[in-house]
Amino acid sequence: MADGVIGFIGLGLIGGSIAKGIKRARPDIKIMAYMRTRSKLEQAQKDGIVDIIPDGVDETFHQCDIIFLCTPVEYNARYLSQLRPFLKENAIVTDVGSTKTDIHQAVRRLGMESCFVGGHPMAGSEKTGYENSSDHLLENAYYIITPTPLSRRESIDEMTAIAKLIGAIPLVLDFSRHDQIVAAISHLPHIIASTLVNLVRDQDDPEGRMKRLAAGGFKDITRIASSSPEMWEQICMTNTEPICDILRTYIDSLERILDAVDKKDGKTVYELFDQSRAYRNSISDGPKGLVEPEYSFTVDIVDEPGSISTLAVILSARGINIKNIGINHNREHGEGALRITFYEEEAMNAAWKQLKKYNYELIR
Repeated sequence: MADGVIGFIGLGLIGGSIAKGIKRARPDIKIMAYMRTRSKLEQAQKDGIVDIIPDGVDETFHQCDIIFLCTPVEYNARYLSQLRPFLKENAIVTDVGSTKTDIHQAVRRLGMESCFVGGHPMAGSEKTGYENSSDHLLENAYYIITPTPLSRRESIDEMTAIAKLIGAIPLVLDFSRHDQIVAAISHLPHIIASTLVNLVRDQDDPEGRMKRLAAGGFKDITRIASSSPEMWEQICMTNTEPICDILRTYIDSLERILDAVDKKDGKTVYELFDQSRAYRNSISDGPKGLVEPEYSFTVDIVDEPGSISTLAVILSARGINIKNIGINHNREHGEGALRITFYEEEAMNAAWKQLKKYNYELIR
């Protein structure tokens, strides 16, 4: 895109990070942004990120070659209809929502399938707002692109190029398949973690001994239960059918293992743990046990030559051994770009303390 204009409706954590990433790579591209909190837009303008601040969703957006919808999911459809009269020929409209069926259905209702290409950048933070955005938040993170049946090939290629421009890893998926995948690998695990925590809470004794003894595996597999309840309510309400489908399948699997345990069917029980271990170990080089604690944390780090080696030198100088180090491609729930794993808790704590001295931003 030469001398283009990219618009944003909503400039929070994700929108702001995309805008900053674009400006870092292509300062010649103009950024237009609208949101209700004008003071944040004015700050973005002072930062040199935003060039144009329209008074609302109006004819000003006719300048835009691409428009990102970066508001909460329930508002994006409303902005679609407001934008429709002001789109220039061959303009692309995209979004950044973590569920895609709702927005694709809205696009179909409005007859906007030819100009829309959905998007889901798989990065995030426990912090929100433009003030917490960064130009490298999406580096090495997956950026899912979900075209409509009528999306132009040029539009898909343009969105792929934008994802690469900001350092992300683009992956094109059918929107319904996307929602099935995230229901299984993200939404169901969050539901399981939350229901497991509540189960232990309800089964605990007045002295709270379950809570007191909860550690290791229990804390590891329920960590994500600390996520925002508002966000997860919204996800469940916008990805209802895939979540219900995978929940029913999961409940069936629980019924089968319940039956096997009740009948003391050791072969079936063994196969459960054996098959799950084999598949889990094929996903990463993490701990080999079923629920062994993983001594690790993530680091918010810019992808530039020498950044990983500098970090490794800092730790090795203190005699801290690293078990594994690698890029974290899915960072929707506040993880940093780089995950470091250690052999024991003592090494992890020492590394945390040492990197904090050098002002690294660390996330457990």
